[in-house]
Amino acid sequence: MKRELIAAACCLALAACSRTKPEAASGKEAGETSNLVTVEEAAQKNVGVEVAPVRRTLLAERLQTTGTVQPVDSLVSQVRAPARGRLQQVLARVGDRVQAGGELARLENLEAGELTAQLASARAELQRLKVLLAAQSRQVERNRKLAAIGAAPAKDLEQSRAEFEALEESIRSQESAVAGVAARLKRFGASESVPGAPVITSITAPLGGIVIKAPASPGEVVETGAPLFTVADLSRVWVQAEVYEKDLGRIQLGQSAIIRVDAYPERLFSGAVSYIGDTLDPQTRTAKVRCEVPNGDVRLKLDMYATIQLPTTFSRQALAAPEGAIQQLGGKAVVFVQLGATRFEARQIEPGKTVDGLVEILSGLREGEKIVIAGTYHLKSIVAGKELGEE
Repeated sequence: MKRELIAAACCLALAACSRTKPEAASGKEAGETSNLVTVEEAAQKNVGVEVAPVRRTLLAERLQTTGTVQPVDSLVSQVRAPARGRLQQVLARVGDRVQAGGELARLENLEAGELTAQLASARAELQRLKVLLAAQSRQVERNRKLAAIGAAPAKDLEQSRAEFEALEESIRSQESAVAGVAARLKRFGASESVPGAPVITSITAPLGGIVIKAPASPGEVVETGAPLFTVADLSRVWVQAEVYEKDLGRIQLGQSAIIRVDAYPERLFSGAVSYIGDTLDPQTRTAKVRCEVPNGDVRLKLDMYATIQLPTTFSRQALAAPEGAIQQLGGKAVVFVQLGATRFEARQIEPGKTVDGLVEILSGLREGEKIVIAGTYHLKSIVAGKELGEE
């Protein structure tokens, strides 16, 4: 009886094992096939599935920010009125291109008109002093002769000589005054030969460039030093941006920069970082960064919006896939690897840096494997449907 019970127990155990093993195998097979997707070629075309091999490429990370085009301070000159006067003509307006030395305006120089009168008066005074000096020279000689024969006291000779020397000093002082007034007139371009005539001073550009400000108007009376024009040489410009505090350590003076503007989307402008601000804006936590850019053809206009790309220290060869090739499944990054013409596998990968739309692949793929780079959302939907038990 005991032997029969033991034999029955063994049969039951064997039966249980034979029932559980197929169930376990079935579960494993389901896990392996849940990430496999079959899509007919016609369906692939309809949903826009595109496949490309994974390649190694140089990933060079760039810091991107926005800014505006501004003039270089050292290439901007403000033209001021050289003297008080009335603007007779204004020859340049905002936007005009001018050459160095080109005439911008003509000023009826009221100050120079007053100087011509002063010059005439100073010259007349100088002539009067010279006449007095000649007469005093004769008086000195007369007193010398009289003193020599005892007809006049020696003190008269000494006094006449002192008066002669005083006149000489006055003449030297007056000659300096005449020279000073004449020099001022020369700076104004006035003619000394026509005293009292209106003096027209030509106002010229100190450098070649573009007139960016011109507040002057014809007929306006302006004082000495009044701003009349601002001229900027735009052959070189600044593209000024605001860079966040956390990114400042990734840039340095002298490094290259790539500039883009909406007006010329196909063109790249090359520049270099010329200034990194030493203070932060307390509100935005940004610092000013300027890139100096050659602009010989003056394509970059003042106040244009620009996009700036600055290379950073990250640069290496790596496997990379387009951002659109990567999907999230169950909180994990996956790509769809092509196994055949209609078969795909959702394979987990470990992503790294993202640079210019390419994602570094640290693990999960081998170079040359073909992956889906477009239409991945459709494949993701199929896998998600399988996990939910949908047909």
